[in-house]
Amino acid sequence: MKRTIFILAILLGMGNIPDAVAQDTKNILPGVSIEHFDMNRNGKYLTVEMDFDLTELDVDANRAVLLTPRLVNGTDSLDLPSIGIYGRRRYYYYIRNGINTISGESEMAFRTSKKPGELEYNKPIIYEDWMDGATLKLHRSDWGCCQDILAEYDSELGRHQEAFFPELVFVQPKAEIMKTRSLSGSAYIDFPVDQTVIYPDYRRNTVELGKIQATIDSVRNDKDVTITSVWLKGFASPESPYKHNTELAIGRTAALKKHIGQLYHFADNIIQTDYEPEDWAGLRRYVEQSNINHRKEILALIDSDMEPDAKEAKIKRTYPEEYRFMLQHFYPALRHTDYRIDYNIRMFSEVEEIKRIMAERPQKLSQNEFYLVAEKYEPGTDEFTDVFETAVRMFPNDEVANLNAANAAIRRDDFATARKYLDKAGDSAEVAYARAALAVREGDYETARQYLNQAKEMGLEKAGLTLEELENRRKKINF
Repeated sequence: MKRTIFILAILLGMGNIPDAVAQDTKNILPGVSIEHFDMNRNGKYLTVEMDFDLTELDVDANRAVLLTPRLVNGTDSLDLPSIGIYGRRRYYYYIRNGINTISGESEMAFRTSKKPGELEYNKPIIYEDWMDGATLKLHRSDWGCCQDILAEYDSELGRHQEAFFPELVFVQPKAEIMKTRSLSGSAYIDFPVDQTVIYPDYRRNTVELGKIQATIDSVRNDKDVTITSVWLKGFASPESPYKHNTELAIGRTAALKKHIGQLYHFADNIIQTDYEPEDWAGLRRYVEQSNINHRKEILALIDSDMEPDAKEAKIKRTYPEEYRFMLQHFYPALRHTDYRIDYNIRMFSEVEEIKRIMAERPQKLSQNEFYLVAEKYEPGTDEFTDVFETAVRMFPNDEVANLNAANAAIRRDDFATARKYLDKAGDSAEVAYARAALAVREGDYETARQYLNQAKEMGLEKAGLTLEELENRRKKINF
């Protein structure tokens, strides 16, 4: 089956390999110490955190010191917001000349007399591909008169290395041509002996008829829904002659059709009927689930190819005690009407409307509509995950729904949940690829290679590319 595949171009193994974070470092630059340094990837951001100790930093009255974290990888570099410490004269010089700070508005600036002894630094930056393998340096520049740089110092703080993780492959479900759904149930409507007229107040009929009406009303009053069929099938129990039971099943089903028709005034072709003169399948289920005597023998008679009247008579004659028990406890439940309401739901294309419906009546959405919403969220966010979790609740046995939910679970490191969904996702190339991604995330690279080779052999081009990347990473950082 041809399916549309959407690859989220987001590396999910966010963070640093073990040697990427420098240990607490004292006196990294003259007068500057750094503690609790960390550089970590989270989603689309790379966050730099550290604590500056500036207690030993002296700045002359006519000078300024600028401390700038600088991310460098080859010819690419990025300066993070600086910390500026200004001597008294230099501070007033900049004020008189309309200069707020040396490096710009993002700078954290202090007069030397008011500089903090310790300063927490926490700056997120938007991650770019060149930052994989980049080194973070701390640059100190000393400024004198006329904005002259008098001295410069550099020291390395640490290196950021992306942990390897393949891009996850989410599969876009096929759009339904028509969203057809159904609601079904069984009602136990009582009729006086040998009668086919419905009395709504007779015994429990108010409750049982109400079940059917409530099911119809639940969709009939929805502006997004069009009822296409109301299907009724009447059943009788086997204790009378088969011919008579046939007449009862037909007549009682027709009576229910008339009753519903009078309530709702459906078009003639909407209400469809069927009947089963004697519900032997139902009787078999009750006997099989019971512990009555001669259960196996009675089941054998039920399964025999005898005529219904002869079959019922032999059970009654051979096992009279058990027959009386069945007549009292099983037969009443065999006189029932199964019903099914078939309906169509209109299509939704506006994302905001789909979001609203997902919150209120998610059962009205197709898988493809869930997918349209997921594309609008950042992968890994609670909103992104919730879309696929909701979709798989609505379509618990669908392979694509389980695959996408598994990928969302892998994305948030919920490996147990991912395995649960993958067990119901089938055996497609995309599923093999997802198993490889799960193995990578758990550090089992040999298993990952096996699944990637399997997905590649099944025709998933992305698997071959990921195998190459896995090998390159192995050579680069020796995992």
